[in-house]
Amino acid sequence: MNTKALKQFLALAETLHFGRASDECHISISALSRNIRSLEEELGVDLFNRDNRTVALTREGKRFVKYARETTSQWNLIRHELTDNSDQLSGEISIYCSVTASYSFLFELLNRFRQVHPHIEIKLHTGDPDKAITRILDGIEEITIAARPVTMHRGLAFKPITKSPLVFIAPVEQQPNVPTTSPTTLQDWEKIPMIVSEGGVSRIRVDDWFSELNITPNIYAQVAGNEAIVSMVSLGFGIGVVPKIVLDNSPLMERVQILDVQPELEPYDIGLFTLKKSLKNPLVEAFWELM
Repeated sequence: MNTKALKQFLALAETLHFGRASDECHISISALSRNIRSLEEELGVDLFNRDNRTVALTREGKRFVKYARETTSQWNLIRHELTDNSDQLSGEISIYCSVTASYSFLFELLNRFRQVHPHIEIKLHTGDPDKAITRILDGIEEITIAARPVTMHRGLAFKPITKSPLVFIAPVEQQPNVPTTSPTTLQDWEKIPMIVSEGGVSRIRVDDWFSELNITPNIYAQVAGNEAIVSMVSLGFGIGVVPKIVLDNSPLMERVQILDVQPELEPYDIGLFTLKKSLKNPLVEAFWELM
């Protein structure tokens, strides 16, 4: 079985960029292009639409992604079962989390994990926390650290790590149209420029909070990533809402302040996520049990 071709296909399917995919697979762009073309010829369909500027999955390519992920996962499992006669686990698992989670939780977890399982390779991706669970459900990653959603997909397993309050933050220094104290009336709230997350648990909490108080918020910016919200608030663009754990680990924490806003927002439940079926993978189970 040519699992290398499947891994190269998955790298290109995720990055949609021949340069980045070739770097990830440690081969030249021309070799990657030849291997993808060979795979397409073997299947008898085009997996990608590509021109000089863009790369996009075809309908057939999107269907093949699921097969490729499941096949490489099963191949790794059976190879481990057939060849590993030692007590040491070996192989690769992929983890996704936000930058904040990577140094708030993951550093300690990986340090402990490496001591117990030195032969397991960790493939770490960081990015927007709102995409974390989707990447698990889509099979792109095997484990993620994220906030527990309002409703849980029944195929997900969750293991809690901690709770983090959601807080309103404002700049320390007075800015035009941006107060440094908590607004006291509905009219005041509706005048304030708000900087909120594009989606995810935080946005749902904020939208529900404003709705319950019959406030129509003045949304100045919708931002991907909580770290960017802290940055914009520190520059005086408006009031934002972030998990307190993000603020505690931000290099800009001295330039913003937490507002005393009542009623308080419901806090985050932060923990590990994986697919329930992935817990049959001994590598994933080993990381899971580390908690």
